[in-house]
Amino acid sequence: MNQAENELVIHQASSKKRSGLRWGFIVLLLIGAVVNYLDRSTLSIANTTIAEEFGLSQTQMGFLLSAFLWPYALANLPAGWLVDKFGAKKMFGWASGLWSLATILFAFVNSYSLFYALRVVLGVAESPFFTSGLKVTETWFSKKERGLPTSVINTGSQIANAIAPPLLTVLMLTMSWRGMFVLVGAFGILVMIAWVKIYRNPTQEECLEIHPLDEKPTAPKEEQAKWGELLKKKTTWFMILGNFGIMFTIWVYLTWLPSYLEKEQGFSLKETGFIASIPFIAGIIGVLVGGLISDSFIRKGAKPVAARKVPIVGGAILAAASVAPIPFIENTTVCIVLLTIGYFASQLPSGVIWTLAADIAPSHQVSSLGAIQNFGGFLGAALAPIMTGIILDATGSFNNVFLLGAGFLLVGAISYGVFLKQPKHV
Repeated sequence: MNQAENELVIHQASSKKRSGLRWGFIVLLLIGAVVNYLDRSTLSIANTTIAEEFGLSQTQMGFLLSAFLWPYALANLPAGWLVDKFGAKKMFGWASGLWSLATILFAFVNSYSLFYALRVVLGVAESPFFTSGLKVTETWFSKKERGLPTSVINTGSQIANAIAPPLLTVLMLTMSWRGMFVLVGAFGILVMIAWVKIYRNPTQEECLEIHPLDEKPTAPKEEQAKWGELLKKKTTWFMILGNFGIMFTIWVYLTWLPSYLEKEQGFSLKETGFIASIPFIAGIIGVLVGGLISDSFIRKGAKPVAARKVPIVGGAILAAASVAPIPFIENTTVCIVLLTIGYFASQLPSGVIWTLAADIAPSHQVSSLGAIQNFGGFLGAALAPIMTGIILDATGSFNNVFLLGAGFLLVGAISYGVFLKQPKHV
């Protein structure tokens, strides 16, 4: 074997090792996403139980459910900048430790105000997670291949949403809602330890192999603080508005679906735990399908932004068409089918939206733009449980909630589909 052949063998072995390593990081982030969303889901699953114990109205519970979301939305702005500045390893390590501690402390709360305060802390602590994941995929994967790993990370939230109703319901029925909070928080501590011990950035040689010369270069550190310029661009604001519209309806599902199934469809708490998981299982598939669709269009020659628009816009329109008829249908099975299709469709954009930020922003602003877009999404998410609670207290029905959600989904589809343009540098 000559020298050239030896070098080829060494290069192939190195590439295989690097591929295994980076996908190992993605798997760890996937597990982190599952735990991250289990933390968020605890209050939704214990919704009716805690409301009865503390004598809370639907509006009060709506504000409590949103107490996580508006701090999360606001904290995304500095979180994205901090991830760009300090890196994914440090930020995810600190964040996972803090959110896990906050979750454990919920078990010792006996007042509405303390519940609210800890939900605020949880929202702030969880804000660096997905921006950290975006930074990892942007660092370890080239532009043509990062759609799938980004979607895999986002699939973690859907896995959590699917297993949360049955898993957390069983834990709540066997350990009480307080024991459920302690156990879920302990899972997060384990994730933090694993991340700090395992994750590392690529070497300079690995960076050269991952990113071809025609991809945007990494900017020097002094440029990282200039993320505020993103807010001066129209593209950024349409991404904020578009994600707002899509995330509103997603978080109606995440915060009120168990309550809807109990109160409007007449299921027991135990039955709700399993039936509520059906749409979220479909959501797992939706996230992966969205990433595969966009990457497929890129491989066929489509420009990145155009390729990302296909699952984003198509998913939002299909979701709107699925949830809008629910108020006019009395058959329980048909309603669950429509809810399932609606959630599947709403998750087609989920991972792709994050990949879109990596396609549009300069390398040193990827996490910042992703965080700003996520900020817009979680403004919609924060509004969802509040508006739902107010509508329920006013009308006693979810009908207007579904119609409002369908309208916001169409706003999201128009913002991304009509007004978002391909940047000149992509």
